[in-house]
Amino acid sequence: MNIFQIILIQPLTNGLVVFYNLLFHNMGLAIIAFSIFLRLVLNPLTKPYMDSMKKMRDLAPELAKLKERHKDDKQGLMKAQADFYKSKGINPTAGCLPYLLQIVVLIALYNVFTTVLTNQVDVLQKLNELLYDPLKFADSAILNTKFLYLDITKPDIFNVVGLPIPLPGPILLLAAIVQMISAKMMGPYVEAEKKVARKTETKEDDMAAAMQGSAIYTMPLITIVIGVQFASGLALYWLVFSAYQVVQQYISGGWGGLTPWVRKIWKKN
Repeated sequence: MNIFQIILIQPLTNGLVVFYNLLFHNMGLAIIAFSIFLRLVLNPLTKPYMDSMKKMRDLAPELAKLKERHKDDKQGLMKAQADFYKSKGINPTAGCLPYLLQIVVLIALYNVFTTVLTNQVDVLQKLNELLYDPLKFADSAILNTKFLYLDITKPDIFNVVGLPIPLPGPILLLAAIVQMISAKMMGPYVEAEKKVARKTETKEDDMAAAMQGSAIYTMPLITIVIGVQFASGLALYWLVFSAYQVVQQYISGGWGGLTPWVRKIWKKN
């Protein structure tokens, strides 16, 4: 067993099985509960990032003036920005660690599904190799991987006769939509960055702002394209992850870029 398995895959597998045992031996419910648990554990690290993003959005006009003042002095601008962030109590890198951890967790969960749960022949044997003694399954046990219409060890897709590619299922589509909502809520910050970029002569600012704007649509699309190949348990995890993030963003900064859309819906109702 390698270090990656000992530090990440093994604890995650055991944590997932703990929730599986607690929640009526249903792997889908276990994934939902375990995903929320992981987000709660990482929440103290994620909150500073959300707070910094809100501060940076609110201070965008001042940052624009700073970039205008130092538009011909790249080194001076970097120092001025660092001093500006420090004086306002902002750490632009705050929260990077938990987001990196979340990606690592996603990779580890992918390994759990692909190396353990997708092996239908000796699934319990493979699973028991990663479980601590009190959690090991009996040889006669049956692992319940059914949830709603899903088998969480298989992709959330529908194969339609006549179509060359499978269609993404509801859970995968919801994960992409909720991710888009999360990105859209960051709209005011992205727009502020675009305005700042237009006032500077450097192409790097324009490119960074453009990438932030396009991510609203490209990331959900990537989620679907990649998700049709992954176990649907991962799509379920990503849906819960994204939904939790939307709640966090709302608590931190309200509806943000979704405000105009929310107002339209509210008026119609």
